[in-house]
Amino acid sequence: MNKMEKLNTDCFILIFNELRKDNKSLYSCLLVNKEWCHLVIPILWEGYPYSNCEKSQEKFSNVILSCLPSYSKQLLFDINIKVPSNSPTFNYVSFCKFLRVGFVGNIIYSVFKEEVLNNSKKKRFLEQEIYKLFINQCKNIRELVWRTFHPLQSYPGAMTSFSQLHNLAVDLNYVNSNNLYETAQICKNLGILTICAFSQDVRGLISLIDEQRNLKVVSLNFCINEGTFKELSKALARKGHTINNLSLYDSVGFTPHSFLTSLNNLKVLTIYHNNCKSYEGIEEFQKYLANSIFPDLEILEISNLLCFKEFAMLIEKTKGNILDIYVNIFNKSANNTGMLISAISNHCPKIEHLTTHLGPNDLIYVRSLLMNCKNLIRLSLNSLNEKNGIGDELLNILAELSPKSLTDIEISGDWEYPIDTFVKFFESYKERNLLSFVVRGYFRYMSGEPTTTTITTEHVNIVRKYYNEGIVKSSNLLSHHFINY
Repeated sequence: MNKMEKLNTDCFILIFNELRKDNKSLYSCLLVNKEWCHLVIPILWEGYPYSNCEKSQEKFSNVILSCLPSYSKQLLFDINIKVPSNSPTFNYVSFCKFLRVGFVGNIIYSVFKEEVLNNSKKKRFLEQEIYKLFINQCKNIRELVWRTFHPLQSYPGAMTSFSQLHNLAVDLNYVNSNNLYETAQICKNLGILTICAFSQDVRGLISLIDEQRNLKVVSLNFCINEGTFKELSKALARKGHTINNLSLYDSVGFTPHSFLTSLNNLKVLTIYHNNCKSYEGIEEFQKYLANSIFPDLEILEISNLLCFKEFAMLIEKTKGNILDIYVNIFNKSANNTGMLISAISNHCPKIEHLTTHLGPNDLIYVRSLLMNCKNLIRLSLNSLNEKNGIGDELLNILAELSPKSLTDIEISGDWEYPIDTFVKFFESYKERNLLSFVVRGYFRYMSGEPTTTTITTEHVNIVRKYYNEGIVKSSNLLSHHFINY
């Protein structure tokens, strides 16, 4: 009989785990009987079961505060911070696997409301007790967002609660090198590491990176300064055999990119460059990018880097598994846009989403792209701020060669589109649905001043006609009133 009961319990746990994303069903299950309640509560509390409404957050915060140990409650009471005096039925905090600063902030707000702005000492003390509660009670925290001055790694229970940490996000405006060095002695199984506010090499962070056994995802956000990042570059190179997802924000011009040539298992590369003063560092970046080989690359996202040639060279060295490419620049003096489209056409047969720029001589590459990439779902082609007549031929190519999978199209408002070609394009989609049709630069206002666009009221009326017929499901041309200057 005991074996049968154990089997039933195991089966229930499997079923409830399948419902972990369906809170409504789990809430119903916990009301069935005491046994089900004890099985469901830990699953619900793994990821904090509360909604965004203020009333729900306040109830949830009260439950957390009621889990504080009696000595913490007394300390808070002594400095006039009121928290629930009752003890909960379950030790809910022990089930949680995520510790985020926003979550802690919501609890603090529920206690102080607007008063928190005027009494930072009380806030820091309550914040400290909440962090101590989680670190002492949670035996298996999986995710931590560290954006506080509190030395979390030194709190009682940190050796246990952080030992299986998988996802760590650190804001270096708050966390110092010693904090990270001590964390490195505890945390050795990180899979995801996010670092914000990089301003120079941080020895504790280098130690943290070196200690990881299987670090796969790294995201680095750099600050604008004169710091050096040579040790960081070396540490990333040492993890080249495990890292398969890399995001860099404003790294160009600050950190040496020699580590790129060591990341042979990279599947996802994201690089955003918003620092206009560091264009002198692009040549260094281009050099290492051109020499890198990422055969298993699947996703490439690039913002504001004039490296179309190097990205084309990178794509040519892949195994053909790329699914998503996003390239967007603000400086429109780009070259080799056609070279990139050609590389995609010849080496990315599985691609589903593509955003890039199109020059006046690149239409031949668009033709081969549509013929070779039969899985394409979304295509966004942006201009280089050139007003020309390629819109006519572009729409004809799209009408003639678009694969059946292509249901999301975005084109530039800088190009001219004859009315008859506009109609022909939508007619070509009568046998299939166009889920989205967007014209970039359609809006008539920029910085409060009217701007010119090739789209007219007649174009909008055509889109509206095919929208009413159900051929196009959505379009930004229908979202706002059209003003004809």
